[in-house]
Amino acid sequence: MTNKYKVLFLCRDNSIRSIIAEALLHELAAHRFDAFSAGPEPAAGIHPQALAQLQPGIAGRAPLSPKSWLEFTGEWAPRMDVVIALDEAVDALHAPAFPGQPLFLHWSIADPLAGEAAGADELARLFDKTFWQTVRQVSAFIAQPEYARRTANGVTSEHAGEAAEASGIVDARNAVNTANGGGSRALRGASGHFEVAARAPSSVAARA
Repeated sequence: MTNKYKVLFLCRDNSIRSIIAEALLHELAAHRFDAFSAGPEPAAGIHPQALAQLQPGIAGRAPLSPKSWLEFTGEWAPRMDVVIALDEAVDALHAPAFPGQPLFLHWSIADPLAGEAAGADELARLFDKTFWQTVRQVSAFIAQPEYARRTANGVTSEHAGEAAEASGIVDARNAVNTANGGGSRALRGASGHFEVAARAPSSVAARA
């Protein structure tokens, strides 16, 4: 039995921003966190551009698919420690009651599909921006002292960083430095593969 923090990311249709956040938290700190994501109107599949951001250079495997936030409200649902809204439409005023009275946070992450329709190159740039904003937010979150104390498998917070490196998990500070260097760069580690239950066709333009 592990003693990891459980974190749920919310977006309206759970196909872009919340999916990226779930994947990044799993990648950067799976030794301390269990990551989940959901939304009130789950899409049929993950947006192809979001998938493109995740596939090239993130190590590890994580099952990813849009899910209803009602899956996390039932009697047998996992008890979250933290719920993070990435959209005002799913903030604490609009979200259902989650078991265990988790801490509710709000992050401001750019919606790549907000505003006027963009061409292919501009859309790719907007998704790139969203990805690296999420890298910085997730990295700052896992660096907070209050989340450094609880670890899994008996690993103390003092040695959590060493355990992360030993298991091939990317150091959060390295991800931030990469992001600040500009451009789209792969996170350090082997090429990753994220399992996807349902992929949206390339014509899908669903919001996160």
